[in-house]
Amino acid sequence: MILIVIGTRPEIIKMSPIIRECSHQGLEFSVLHTGQHYSHAMDRIFFEQLNLSLPEYNLDVGSGTQGAQTAAILAGIEDVLLRHPPGIVLVQGDTNTVCAGVLAASKLHIPVGHVEAGLRSFDRSMPEEINRIVADHVSDQLYAPTEISRQNLLHEGINAEKITVTGNTVVDAVQQNIRIAQQKVRPLEELGLEPGNYFLVTAHRVENVDDPLRLAKILTALKKISAHFGLPVLFPMHPRTQKMVREFSLSTEGIRVIEPVGYLEFLLLESMAALILTDSGGVQEESCILSVPCVTLRENTERPETIDAGSNILAGTDPEEVLAAAVHMIKIPRTWNNPFGNGDAARRIIEVCKQKRTL
Repeated sequence: MILIVIGTRPEIIKMSPIIRECSHQGLEFSVLHTGQHYSHAMDRIFFEQLNLSLPEYNLDVGSGTQGAQTAAILAGIEDVLLRHPPGIVLVQGDTNTVCAGVLAASKLHIPVGHVEAGLRSFDRSMPEEINRIVADHVSDQLYAPTEISRQNLLHEGINAEKITVTGNTVVDAVQQNIRIAQQKVRPLEELGLEPGNYFLVTAHRVENVDDPLRLAKILTALKKISAHFGLPVLFPMHPRTQKMVREFSLSTEGIRVIEPVGYLEFLLLESMAALILTDSGGVQEESCILSVPCVTLRENTERPETIDAGSNILAGTDPEEVLAAAVHMIKIPRTWNNPFGNGDAARRIIEVCKQKRTL
């Protein structure tokens, strides 16, 4: 039996192809949701939109400091594993849910598989980087999305026999879920936007939104971009970012700020944007897959494949540099090759589980 552990919106999205593959193959599995993202708008709606059954287990841990949240997740997962031990635990990405999941399972001698293993920003000031490193060095099976991520693992001395290059489940997710989106939602019509005539923004990382100077710079950059191109800048603003904008008394005049949208709506907004500006790793990947140029509001990225492909550029948060990056990227041909696989990562991951006799 497989236990799929998730806790955030990106994990729901990127694990959805694995959940579907388990169902397709008739495998016994269950889903544990830690509740690291804890509002209905940010989580539960994704299960409903993606036609996924609700999780069998929900820890509802909510927010907290890094240590408190990780500890609560660890204790909750351990309790489930003791009562219902699976053949393997699958985790995805770089969150506190991932770190706690691999620790809980490994200490109970239950095999762990890490989906999207080997990503590195080489910036240990990011809590996500610590979570990635811990997960990769503790897990038994490492599903690296690309050769670059495989090499990162080998350079850290991890046994090559643990590593399989599978592609990234984000490709599976985009291909599967955009078809659902096209049938269910019409975000451009509802927002009065035209394809190719707006910019799309996300910003939620602690290093950006909890720093008043960096957040102010990002907002200034967005206003400059809107004025330069004469196009709306659409910013579905994360609740944390909204809170910090209020706390720092920052102005969003000139930016079209809306409440967070569902994943399906966001996927279509991504696919038809002129350009995406983001500090999200997953959005960097999705924009690359969808052939939409991206400007990343960071000084580093754990998705260097997007830089190498030419779909993405690092701009930091300086307003003039962000504007220059946008001017450059909006002109480039959308002819790059997607480096993340052909959409069969979930099948490959399940096959590795079978070969390793964990199912």
